Amino acid sequence: MQQPAYPGALTSTVTFGDRVSAFLAIPEKGTAPYGAVILGHERYGLVQHTLDLTAKFAASGYVAVAPDLFSRWDGDKEALNRGDISVPLSDGDIVSYMGDSLDFLLDHPMVDASRIAAMGVCQSGAYPLLLNSVRSEVAANIVVYGGAQDREWELNETRSEPYEDILARITAPVLGIWGEDDFVVSIDNVARLRGVLEANRKSYEFKLFRDMPHGWMNSTMPGRYRPRETELVWERILDFMERVRAGEFPKDRAIWRFDSNIDPTYDFTKKVRLA
Repeated sequence: MQQPAYPGALTSTVTFGDRVSAFLAIPEKGTAPYGAVILGHERYGLVQHTLDLTAKFAASGYVAVAPDLFSRWDGDKEALNRGDISVPLSDGDIVSYMGDSLDFLLDHPMVDASRIAAMGVCQSGAYPLLLNSVRSEVAANIVVYGGAQDREWELNETRSEPYEDILARITAPVLGIWGEDDFVVSIDNVARLRGVLEANRKSYEFKLFRDMPHGWMNSTMPGRYRPRETELVWERILDFMERVRAGEFPKDRAIWRFDSNIDPTYDFTKKVRLA
């Protein structure tokens, strides 16, 4: 994997656990131990956008690791990276990859074990919640335009346990980010996820951004990328992790926050995929 220079980050490729290859970024500045983030990639695999986000976390003072969630898959990686094919992952595989990543960070000498967050984007949106449902060491969950779409609620060959039961076991607060013009996750999907979290007294902060399409944080996709809103999301993610660290989400309280800006005539069937 070619690794460009990232200002503020020391990057490398590492291998750990059950044959997991991952991109690791460590802050150049500051003093350890640092907070840390496990970053799930989009359906394309471990491509440039995920590497950029991982390094950006390091430049902001966090050790970040992005596991290749297809490390043990022997198919056509180039076709996957182009988006020509999609590869489903079972919940068991997801927990294995993410769990090995968590163990790697827990053992890392530069990481504060009490400050490890998990983040998922698009296809990996639910992965932090899956991990946290079985690993209480996760301090914060970050879900970006994923984790609520119709397929998450379906039982099939990749998911044998109801999503509601998975969500009932999470122990860390959830930051959720979605867009009004997303063609993958509808407003009703977001409301459903919100309802399950509230029914189980789980803490969350959800932000539904006006006019934003699916994938708007991906600077490698010019048709979707929205720089201003991307920076707003980035600031919100960093602020959320700092507030978790400061104790704003105590275990004995359920904190619910929902912020949305939508058209009253919203129609999910008219949302389209952008390039």
